[in-house]
Amino acid sequence: MTQATKTVRLTREGFERLQRALDQEQGRLAEATRILQEQMETSADSEDTGLEDAKREKMNIEARIDELEDTLSQATIIEDHENAGRVELGAIVVLGNETTKKDMKVMVVSAPEATVTGGSLPRVSDDSPVGKELMGRKKGEAFVVNLDNGKQMKYKVKSIEY
Repeated sequence: MTQATKTVRLTREGFERLQRALDQEQGRLAEATRILQEQMETSADSEDTGLEDAKREKMNIEARIDELEDTLSQATIIEDHENAGRVELGAIVVLGNETTKKDMKVMVVSAPEATVTGGSLPRVSDDSPVGKELMGRKKGEAFVVNLDNGKQMKYKVKSIEY
């Protein structure tokens, strides 16, 4: 059974961050491979924990590289916004927390982009509870987010920009 390729929508900044993360992981893989080879040459004991740790680290890095390559190969960069005035991927939104009366500025992104560190703004995944409620909203709209702990948070969209 073949799985249909799913398109991953990314901002240009997010695509570049993922590409930098991939480059960084490939550098780490080269170093992990070198360390593993050294461990294999110096290890006389097949139960050597240093050797096992090196193998595990190399496997983790390879898995991360596969994940990044997969995401990048499925990526389309968000260039235009069909729903002007509404929140969609790539939007920079100022949210007012109606409980604390504090504002926060966030960028709405896809889940793969939200997991990559870096960037100037906090990112909210369109898969997260806040992101799901935020998508498609207009300036001035208020919404409630039900949190896992049973609490509710109320937000108001104060501004949307791209």
